[in-house]
Amino acid sequence: MGRAITIYAKGFFVTFAVFFLLSFIAGSQASASGPATGVDAEILDLYGRIVDSHGTGVAKVEVMVEVDGKTVTRNEPGNHGPESGLKTMEDGTFQGRYHFPPGVLAGAVVKVSAAKTSYAGDSLVITSDKIARTGHEFRARADFTIKRAAGPAFWIAATVFVLAYALISFELLHRTLAAMLGASVMLVISYTFGTINPDYHILSYESAIKAIDMNVILLLMGMMIIIGILKHTGVFQWCAYKSYQLARGNVMLLAVILMSFTAVTSAFLDNVTTMLLLTPVSIEIALSLGISPLALLIPEILASNIGGTATLIGDPPNIMIGSYAGLTFMDFVHNLTPVCIVSMLVLFVYARIGFGREYGKARIDDVQLFINQLREEYKITDATLLSVGLIIMAMVVGLFLTHGYWHMEVSIAALFGASLLFTYGLVTKRINLLELVEKDIEWTTLLFFMFLFMLVGGVEETGLLDIIADGVLKLSGGDLTVSICLILWVAAIMSAFVDNIPFTATMLPIVAYLTEVIPGAESNVLWWALAFGACFGGNGTMIGASANVVTLGIAESAGHSIKFIAYMKVAFPYMLLSVAIANVWLLLFY
Repeated sequence: MGRAITIYAKGFFVTFAVFFLLSFIAGSQASASGPATGVDAEILDLYGRIVDSHGTGVAKVEVMVEVDGKTVTRNEPGNHGPESGLKTMEDGTFQGRYHFPPGVLAGAVVKVSAAKTSYAGDSLVITSDKIARTGHEFRARADFTIKRAAGPAFWIAATVFVLAYALISFELLHRTLAAMLGASVMLVISYTFGTINPDYHILSYESAIKAIDMNVILLLMGMMIIIGILKHTGVFQWCAYKSYQLARGNVMLLAVILMSFTAVTSAFLDNVTTMLLLTPVSIEIALSLGISPLALLIPEILASNIGGTATLIGDPPNIMIGSYAGLTFMDFVHNLTPVCIVSMLVLFVYARIGFGREYGKARIDDVQLFINQLREEYKITDATLLSVGLIIMAMVVGLFLTHGYWHMEVSIAALFGASLLFTYGLVTKRINLLELVEKDIEWTTLLFFMFLFMLVGGVEETGLLDIIADGVLKLSGGDLTVSICLILWVAAIMSAFVDNIPFTATMLPIVAYLTEVIPGAESNVLWWALAFGACFGGNGTMIGASANVVTLGIAESAGHSIKFIAYMKVAFPYMLLSVAIANVWLLLFY
């Protein structure tokens, strides 16, 4: 036993000695081949920012450095060997420290080069007279611009994007599946061909996830849960009865009431939330009258996007514009609301022309008798759950209206309200968990939004939106009238087919620049042109705005679907008409 212990002890000490010797040798080699860290070593601190043609910082740009024609890599103390791969941060900034033997940097010429897929490579030469020196430490700043380039990734992304929208437009595939197919194709190409050749890299997994606006997704989910629970109280059927009672059998008046309520509510609530609340009501009203629910839902969709334009908080593009340009709530009210009111009056007439025949199909011989029947049929079935739900809903709406003060995303308010109501319903056994999750949450709609965000992220990453924005800048030529018309109409057409949030984000620096350099633009007219175009344009197609997708998704799940082209035939002409009204207003009063 003692001999065994002795053998183990000897083995342990031998192993420790060998390990110590190898570590010492490795450390000596690292010190010999590592950075020059002596007292006479020269240190170059290189920093700067790389932006695109709009002045926006470009993230993940590979920065390469040459000193007197020789490529160098970062050698920082504590690193064993060179640390390469200097890349810009999210705001386009970069910083690296380079160590050299004595006498290298004095009088040296530093060349900084930038490279990224879908961008034309560029470089900046920094001569010795522009390098600050303090003893053995040298500091140099490299700020420059890189421009977009239409390479393989650009054309592949644009093609996939167009094909996905074609599948959606002609309903060759369900819109959720088409969006998923397009997003997955972009990702697969990026990780196969893009690995072999970086020019084919479209979108990374991290960028795809980042492109998803989780505020929108979680807001929708939270409101779907709240609406799904309230639906079991009979409140929507009761609202259908009260709405018909107010209209006294006049279907056109009923449509006007619903459109007006939708517009006003959308001005102070997110229009997606508004449509989540009103869509079940409208379906119940239409079915009770014997007409197609789409005859009420489509005008409401148009009204929601018009009403959402009227205020700072009504539509996401307005929130982005107000934050970027420092515009107040009342600035939006004064400059946008009058046009929204005129557009709503036109919408009443347009709905009468477009859906008058469908409205005429409603036949109720005895209006009062039918009202009495509705009163008996559409009653509140769970007053307690409804009372709790309305209290929680009022709290959620209050948080929506004040979310700017709290610096809180609206999705947080929706999820908080949903969790409270969900918990109450489960504890009191007033709702069925499985039924709510399976039937009341529109999973296909949520997935469609997620994949659509990825699709748009792909074409945004490869520069399609930037190229369109650059075209607006060049075509304007410094003329205010041309700039107003270009920004308004390009934003409207693009927002009809592409999510208006990334497009608005791309246009912000362009409009800011034009506002500074074009005489007369100091009235902020270009900001109003962008707001009108981005918000009104969402009416053009069934995928032009979040409210459109949500409303038609609920209608489809209830058995009342509409094809992409059929919706466009009704909505696109009104979109053009409303944008034309805004165009005339902007040219006459600014």
